[in-house]
Amino acid sequence: MDDVREIGSARGGSAGMLENENYLGVDAGSSGAMAVIDPLGAVVSVQRLDATQHDVWAWLASQRIRFATFEKVSAMPKQGVSSTFKFGTSFGFCQGMLVAAGIRFEFVTPQKWQKALDCRSGGDKNITKGRAQALFPGVKVIHANADALLLAEFARRTDLRLWVAN
Repeated sequence: MDDVREIGSARGGSAGMLENENYLGVDAGSSGAMAVIDPLGAVVSVQRLDATQHDVWAWLASQRIRFATFEKVSAMPKQGVSSTFKFGTSFGFCQGMLVAAGIRFEFVTPQKWQKALDCRSGGDKNITKGRAQALFPGVKVIHANADALLLAEFARRTDLRLWVAN
């Protein structure tokens, strides 16, 4: 897992405790979302990040999260200064919330989680949206929440060690 390097803070207590049982995926762009799924892979809740910071924090604080994955991305070439600043603000806000809530998390690159979930997009959001629709039938998947749902599934499979060796 050479592209999963940074590990977030965890609240005190035993790492094996199951009281916080769900999984969180964080797509930190200002048009992104956070998604929570349960240990069986069912969607519990989704929160778009274009809501107020207070609303996003209240939503996150009400969730029971065991482990999260947070998409590790950086500014894109030719992205404007204002867009880069907005992304950085959203990224920092999301990271700060996870630390403040005591949620254990890992950063993961898009290449890593997309390869693992068989949806390498090459920048085409329709590929990840289609994969999220296939994994979560009956859930309204839109571009804004697709990556967060897939990141939550990646977190679930990683924490439960559901990956099959190649």
